[in-house]
Amino acid sequence: MRVIFMGTPDFAVGTLDAINEAGHELALVVTQPDRPKGRGGAMSVSPVKEWAISHDVEVFQPVKIREPENIDFLKNFEPDIIVVAAFGQILPGEILDLPRYCCVNVHASLLPKYRGASPIQWAILDGEPVTGVTTMRMDEGLDTGDIIRQEEIAIARGETAGSLFCRLADLGARLCVETMDSIENGTALYTPQNAIGVTYTSTIKKDMGNLDWSRPAAELERMVRGLDPWPGAYTYLNGKMLKIWGATVQENLDKENSEAKPGTVVRAGKNGIAVQTGDGILNLNIVQIQDKKRMDAASFLNGNRVEEGTLLRS
Repeated sequence: MRVIFMGTPDFAVGTLDAINEAGHELALVVTQPDRPKGRGGAMSVSPVKEWAISHDVEVFQPVKIREPENIDFLKNFEPDIIVVAAFGQILPGEILDLPRYCCVNVHASLLPKYRGASPIQWAILDGEPVTGVTTMRMDEGLDTGDIIRQEEIAIARGETAGSLFCRLADLGARLCVETMDSIENGTALYTPQNAIGVTYTSTIKKDMGNLDWSRPAAELERMVRGLDPWPGAYTYLNGKMLKIWGATVQENLDKENSEAKPGTVVRAGKNGIAVQTGDGILNLNIVQIQDKKRMDAASFLNGNRVEEGTLLRS
């Protein structure tokens, strides 16, 4: 099939590559405009754009895809199908009606649960046992279209958003090609989404990583995993930001410690830094103090004194 592909982050690259490897014709790649990044403000290109350039595929970067001149530009490519994977803009009806078959979206959740921009992170933050990928025929709503294919995977113990991201990207790539095949040969089934169980995700923001020690240890442990690699969970030790990249939940060490103020270090040694929370103990295993590299807690304690009773602050 002749394909217009729309996507932006790393998650979309695997799907784009799979479409190409399956022998489909990539007529155009549409991605978000280059944007300044970091303290220096150097312009950063999307991973999807990098892939397209390296494979000599034409790239289009509209600020607003729904502008009439942009829609007219897309019409010139006469696509059989438009495939969307984490593009970052909602498509208007004029684009949805453009391809010969339909517009297909690859979404990293088991719809109708976790519609929106951050389904991978929220599945971990909410403690879901499973998640997955859905391919759907797009309509003008936010992830509301008919389901074509759906496959679930278990969220592994200790899974981070980064590792789950990679696994779902691989699943999404395979599922997309299978979906395209079924559309082309006329065997695709289109199932309306269930009105029961609909949820929407909010955007992940940098300040979400600031740990509130009054929360339960289990919730904070999920935050450490769900916000890795960005923005990362953090607290403050003696006025310096301390990022936490690995943590485990432990039972209270004893009755006295269980009554300690949330955020209080109740033990620090070779087995980690144990911190009292609003419910239970969170053991910090991998940490990174401001302006230093990350390291295991035992190594960190070799060069940084953290005494019992030290209070970590939000």
